[in-house]
Amino acid sequence: MKKLVVYVHGKGGNAKESEHYKALFCDYEVVGLDYKTFSPWETGPEIHNALLSLKKHFDEIVLIANSIGAFFCMNAELNGIVDKAFFISPLVDMEKMISQMMLWANVTEKDLKEEKNIHTAFGEDLSWDYLCYVRNHRPEWSIPTHILHGKQDNLISKETIELFKESHNATLTEMENGEHWFHTEEQIRFMDNWIKSYLK
Repeated sequence: MKKLVVYVHGKGGNAKESEHYKALFCDYEVVGLDYKTFSPWETGPEIHNALLSLKKHFDEIVLIANSIGAFFCMNAELNGIVDKAFFISPLVDMEKMISQMMLWANVTEKDLKEEKNIHTAFGEDLSWDYLCYVRNHRPEWSIPTHILHGKQDNLISKETIELFKESHNATLTEMENGEHWFHTEEQIRFMDNWIKSYLK
C-alpha cells in the first residue's frame, strides 16, 4: 500500500518545510507543495489538480496544511482525494480575517468597494474581489481533520476554531504557549507529539 503525505505551507513558507515531517511519517512518502498563485479561485484549483494527479499513484493521502494553506486546501475540493488532514493554526474563516484586517486598517466596506484594492500599513493588501469571493463560496469539507491551535495565536481566535471544529466534527488540540507560528523548540516538540498521537 503506497501512502503519501502532502504538506501545504502558509504565507512566507515553502515546500522545503515538508522535510521536517519525514521523520514522523516513516511509512509514507512526504512531499511539499509550492503553490504559484495566491487567491482561492486560482490556488484552490491548482492544489486540486496537483493532488488529483498524485492520487493516481497512492492508496492513501494525508494532508498537512498550515495557516492560509489550510484555507486554500478547503477551497480545493479535496473530498474523496484526501483521506485525513492535519491543520496547524488554520485560517478557517477568511471573511472574519478580512473584516478584522479592515478594522485594523480603518477601512470601511464602502471604501474597499470603491477602491477595489487597498494596501495597508501592516503590509497586507485588502481586495474587494477577494472579500466577495469568500462570501459567495463556502467550502465543502468532509475530510476527517485534526486541528492544532495555539492559545497565544494573535490572528485566529479560539472561538473561530471551535465553530469550525463543531461544524466539521474535527478534533482540536490547544497548546498553552502556542503561537500562530509554531517555531520554538517547545512548540515544535508539542506539534510533533500531537501528530504522533494520531498515528498510533
